[in-house]
This record gives sequence, C-alpha cells and structure tokens, in this order.
Amino acid sequence: MGTKGKAIVGVDVEKLLTLLNKAYADEWLAYYQYWVGAKVAVGRMRGIIAGELEEHADEELKHAKMLTERIITLGGTPLLKPEDLLKQTNCGYDAPSDPDTISLLKQNIKGEQCAIETYNKLLEFVKDKDPITYHMVLEILEDEVEHEEDLESLLQDMS
Repeated sequence: MGTKGKAIVGVDVEKLLTLLNKAYADEWLAYYQYWVGAKVAVGRMRGIIAGELEEHADEELKHAKMLTERIITLGGTPLLKPEDLLKQTNCGYDAPSDPDTISLLKQNIKGEQCAIETYNKLLEFVKDKDPITYHMVLEILEDEVEHEEDLESLLQDMS
C-alpha cells in the first residue's frame, strides 16, 4: 500500500485485517453453500431456486475477491487454508443436508442475515476512518440485503 494510502486508514490495521479475513471466510463458505445447494436442490420451483442460488454463489465469490484485494492492499494475507475458513468464520457453514427448496431458502436467509450483521458492524468500525474499506463494505452490504430480500420473496411465493 502506498504511503498516503496507509495514512488515511484511521483504525488498527491488524484488527481490520482480522475482521476482513473473517468476512472473507464467510464469503467463501457462503459461496460453497449456495453453489452446492443449487446442485442438490429438489422440490417445488427447483429450477428457479437453483438459478437464484447459483447467482448468489457468483456474487459471494465476487465479494471474496474484493475482500482479498483489500486485505492484500492493507499489507495482510488472506486465509490460505480451507480449514482456516471454518475456524475464522462469523456465520459458519450450514451444509445443505436437506435439499428441499424451502429448507435451502430458510438456511440461506439465515446466512444472509448473519452477513448483514457482520458487514453492518464492519461499517461501524471503519466509518469516518477508512473510506476505501467503508465503500467496499457498503457495496457488499447492499448485495447481502438484496440477497435476503430475494430469498424471502421466493419463500413467500412458495407459501
């Protein structure tokens, strides 16, 4: 990171890197949960639900890439081992062991709600102290809020 770029980060960078790596773990696990859920989905509206889950998986992977770039820019290293993803996650991993579309929607709504809480806390941590990270986190938070809304709407449509 450039000298001036470092100078504008007004928070403990090590703490920020820890928070960003935890969010990075969440995104990788969310990506996999969505991706594999789309593959195993059965039941009502399977095609529509699987398509939505695949779309969300792609967006979660995009978030992981954004977080990786910021972690590296701040002088950190993204988590390198898959087992560290499970150790560092805020939201955990909820295996789609019940492939019913309604169960998958409920499971992923829970994950999005955790992500919303995580990114809201991260926003508060960097607010008025790190505009670059703030902007990135706000963009991700907007996506997570949209994901929750999409999934809740699908669930409601199935009622």
